[in-house]
Amino acid sequence: MTTPVRIACCSLVICLSAGAAWSAGEAPVERLSIAVPGVPPVFSGLVAFVARDQELFKKHGVEVEVRPFDSGAAAAQAVVAGGVDFSLSPTPVIVRMVSNGNVDLVGIYGMEHPDWLLGSADPAKVKCADLKGEAVGVDSVGGARAVALGELLRPCGLKVEEVKLVSLSSNVGAAIVGGQIKFGVLHIDDVPVLEEQMGKPIAVVASFREINPLSHYNLIIVTRERLKQKRDAYVRALAGIIDAGKFMVDPRNADRVAKIATVTGRTAKLAGEILPRLYKIEFWPLGSDGLTRANIENVVKVEQQLGGIKPGKTPVAYERLVDASVWKDANALPR
Repeated sequence: MTTPVRIACCSLVICLSAGAAWSAGEAPVERLSIAVPGVPPVFSGLVAFVARDQELFKKHGVEVEVRPFDSGAAAAQAVVAGGVDFSLSPTPVIVRMVSNGNVDLVGIYGMEHPDWLLGSADPAKVKCADLKGEAVGVDSVGGARAVALGELLRPCGLKVEEVKLVSLSSNVGAAIVGGQIKFGVLHIDDVPVLEEQMGKPIAVVASFREINPLSHYNLIIVTRERLKQKRDAYVRALAGIIDAGKFMVDPRNADRVAKIATVTGRTAKLAGEILPRLYKIEFWPLGSDGLTRANIENVVKVEQQLGGIKPGKTPVAYERLVDASVWKDANALPR
């Protein structure tokens, strides 16, 4: 055998061996990116950080970059633009986007229980009607807090247009402490922080649990076309989210989860005090996809009443907005 032939044979053997080794190993890891609301991130996105930091995404064969955005609305727009693969975004905002603009987004996971409340640092103004003409802190115009404000003002007949919106991303609490505003749409975890820093109580003008217990907070959304292209990767990513939710509520993991929660800007100590309150209201669903029809259809109904769905536009149907099969397949993956 001539030298060139021997070289060729050896090269073939090496290539075949490499191919055999690759086929015997694991397939290349799929990479996705998820956008979560708030800079710094709010607690709703914590489940994604836990899945990342505990390598629960990797456990299911996918790598997921977690990217904070100013608001969940901005996160959804990034999904539509193709800048990220999926996002955790407010359900009312998605209902508006799909109903008004026929944007082809679909929800594959949900959070049913909003923790929004309308807070006041002015002891002389603690009623809904007192906010007329006042500056109110929200994330952004059209963002989750601004949309929630519309519903929080409904009991007293006020409309969002009758207050002055101040866009602050997730820094509404900081603006109240700094004296920039007296009123803001807050999360449960904001209240103890504000009261500690200001040395006085924050009055709860209204809370979602009081005014609309049958509501829906967030959806993990993806474009329908992208879901078709990378469905297996989304299933595996959602399996990581499911596992993260179970990890979080296990008391043995409390210190670890509190440490990861410092990404929100809270201390581990404060996070450890806040998280049980969120678990109590089933903030992150356990054993279900969080896509309950009654809750989501009620959001659509409310958006019609508030004018969020424009006149002449067809409100999105539940079947159009939700694909429950992704969660089912993710939940069925081996653990």
